[in-house]
Amino acid sequence: MESATGLNMTPEETVVALDRYIIGQTDAKKAVAVALRNRWRRLQLDDDLKDEILPKNIIMIGATGIGKTEIARRISRLVNAPFVKVEASKFTEVGYVGRDVESMIRDLTDYSVNMVRQEQMERKQEAAKEMVEERLLDLLLPLEKKDDEFTEETTENPTREKFRKKLSSGVLDDRMVELDVAERPSGPVMEFMPVSMNDNMDMNIRDMLSNMMPKQSKRRRVSIEEARKILQQEEVSKLIDMEEVSREAVTRVEQSGIVFLDEVDKVASRRSHSQGPDVSREGVQRDLLPIVEGSTVNTKYGPVQTDHILFIAAGAFHLTKPSDMIPELQGRFPIRVELQALSQEDFVRILTEPKNALIVQYTALMKTEGVELVFTEDAIDTIAEIACQINEDSENIGARRLHTVMEQLLEEVSFTAPDLKGQKISVTPEYIKSRISNLLKNQDLSRYIL
Repeated sequence: MESATGLNMTPEETVVALDRYIIGQTDAKKAVAVALRNRWRRLQLDDDLKDEILPKNIIMIGATGIGKTEIARRISRLVNAPFVKVEASKFTEVGYVGRDVESMIRDLTDYSVNMVRQEQMERKQEAAKEMVEERLLDLLLPLEKKDDEFTEETTENPTREKFRKKLSSGVLDDRMVELDVAERPSGPVMEFMPVSMNDNMDMNIRDMLSNMMPKQSKRRRVSIEEARKILQQEEVSKLIDMEEVSREAVTRVEQSGIVFLDEVDKVASRRSHSQGPDVSREGVQRDLLPIVEGSTVNTKYGPVQTDHILFIAAGAFHLTKPSDMIPELQGRFPIRVELQALSQEDFVRILTEPKNALIVQYTALMKTEGVELVFTEDAIDTIAEIACQINEDSENIGARRLHTVMEQLLEEVSFTAPDLKGQKISVTPEYIKSRISNLLKNQDLSRYIL
């Protein structure tokens, strides 16, 4: 399990890894790092005690755009664990109907199956190469069943071996061959599926109908190079045992799965209200409770137990507070972390420090057009200052404001970049003022655009 999921990272290593992408929010990083380490610790125990230790679920409290979702997304990548992000509001947007809360476990299992299948495909690549080579040789040299021709008793066919060497060297890559390529079944049966079905029922019926329809293939004329890629995928797929994939995927979900439940504040209801939408919200909480507590959810890959899945809930909690949730659900989220609002200094760091910093991203994008984009240090300070100012004057959307400011700032450069090849564009405070200052003066317009 360690090598499969990477759960053996120490809490300090996890925080350091998160620091490469997320600025600040040390308390939240420590909380998730400890939660992950506790999962590894549990797996080291004897079975009788291991099953008794439940995950310590987390609630992250903070405004939008300050890193809640990014922390959850990054830890799933760090530990290579099945991860799904769902919005709690989707379970209540249409009142009492909503979306089946169990669907998030089915989505998590689908993700896990795809993850395990991809890993197995990578491991089987080498084994499939030999079979691909034989199929390519069959396309180039169709064998004739003659007594005086090559048979199984002879050691090798000289012509075939000659072509095998040419295949390996790439000499034949441009030669054209005819190949039967499998196509996904389609037709009116798939087009007229009802859209109001339960998610899982809809998915299972689609799979069943898809399997019932005859496999279709189309004869195509392709190069050896393209044929090799097509056949490689086909042969790798044949080598994969989907039953084994399903078993491994379900185990990963049960032992290391992570569900990020966003906008959980939208299903919290003020205790003084007992009718209208608040009844629906409380109903969603009660539907969530057995899944978070630990229950069995039926999926097309078999039953999945949710006892040891880690749930990370997040919300702004502007109009409500965690204590507005039903007590039973509160008790299942013992770790509560309040994320801090981002300062101008944080914005400067977000623009420059992370591995995927915005300055790095925009510079790389313009470089593809042959345009050198250079940001002066005081220009970066100005961008951070503008983003902070707009957040204060209008809706505070955290670091996402940097994206809107950068897009507005570089809109003209992005549009004319193909004609600016070989040029160097310096982004200075003066340049920024020329692009954004008039917009900032018009409060109503700046709220609309930025």
